[in-house]
Amino acid sequence: MKKILPILLLAFVSLFIFSCDNNDNNPVQDNDTYSQMRDITGSFNNGNSYAFTQGINIQGTDVVLVYRKAGNAWQQLPYTWYLDAATSTSARKFDYNFVFDSQNVQIRIDNANFNLSTMSSTEAASYLNNQTFRIVLVPASSGKASVDYSDYNAVVKYYNLDESKVIKTTVTK
Repeated sequence: MKKILPILLLAFVSLFIFSCDNNDNNPVQDNDTYSQMRDITGSFNNGNSYAFTQGINIQGTDVVLVYRKAGNAWQQLPYTWYLDAATSTSARKFDYNFVFDSQNVQIRIDNANFNLSTMSSTEAASYLNNQTFRIVLVPASSGKASVDYSDYNAVVKYYNLDESKVIKTTVTK
């Protein structure tokens, strides 16, 4: 009996050791946050101070991601553009950026080291006019999420987002 007791005790303890596994490969579950996406299209100009705002309800447990449509891809903000120095006398750059609070996301151009109104019509058409941004709200995880937020497609896949249900808004200012 004395020889069986240690073996039974070892089997009993090992049952609990292997059943307590924190390795959870499922997406983060946050019961008060539902992932959502919204597109906002607008033109940056002097009249709107090179910024526009989208009202949206943001919970304290949400992560706010903003992407700019660039052809068939999405670039995560903030993003710095360096304009062609060959066509200007000095290097010109500006940043697409965003700020948010619990009710709004503001998308804007920051740190302009030149007057944006001096852009050529080609540059304005490429960087200021009819720009589309996608605001993505996803739940914040208690641990580190296993998704690369800079990769838009990885975010859509990880959070199982339906791109056909994106709300679209146009800013007219």
